Amino acid sequence: MNKTVKMKQEQVQMENIKEPYKIIERGGMGEIEEKKSRFIANVAPVQNEEEALAFIEAMKKKYWDARHNCHAYVLGEKAQLVRFSDDGEPSGTAGKPILEVLLGLEVRNVVVVVTRYFGGTLLGTGGLVRAYTQATQAGMEACSIRTMRYGTLLQITTDYNGIGKIQYLLGQRKIAIEEPEYTDVVSLKVKLPFEEEESVLKEITEATAGKAQIEKIENLYYME
Repeated sequence: MNKTVKMKQEQVQMENIKEPYKIIERGGMGEIEEKKSRFIANVAPVQNEEEALAFIEAMKKKYWDARHNCHAYVLGEKAQLVRFSDDGEPSGTAGKPILEVLLGLEVRNVVVVVTRYFGGTLLGTGGLVRAYTQATQAGMEACSIRTMRYGTLLQITTDYNGIGKIQYLLGQRKIAIEEPEYTDVVSLKVKLPFEEEESVLKEITEATAGKAQIEKIENLYYME
């Protein structure tokens, strides 16, 4: 193979590798108090902007008597859409700190509403930034966070002599086996990181002397 062609193929392959990101598997709520002001952070997973806006409205109705309901949300695996609001707090003291926590944690498809019940004491710009940051962190700590990794879904078919070898190889890489079917042969599905696809295929082929049939179904993001 021409060296230039090989380098271009490798470059394309590297460009196809998409970075992992985190999602909220289960939302949560966290609360802090600062100089008698209560800051309540509610966090939820969302799939689109409509769901994010609906959650924000629901929190505003739930905490209708609060002074402020500030929010931020991040959508898309590369944070293609971000929005935030100070909801009456001084500019840059609420929505942006909430957003920065989400971006710092690399969490996507998430919305956070931080509700403030005013305690009678002004916190100042720096105090507000710290309070909204800490409240958001508390809310995130109450959530279940998982990693979404870009990879490949494979279907592998083998005889009973090969299944033990395949299970061992996949176990060494901590790759889970899905939907095993045992008939006259063994059929199973696995999701593995995109960058491991080539080496896994080679190992399985060598271990089974080429008897295992491997079908690439699709590339996809999957939850680790």
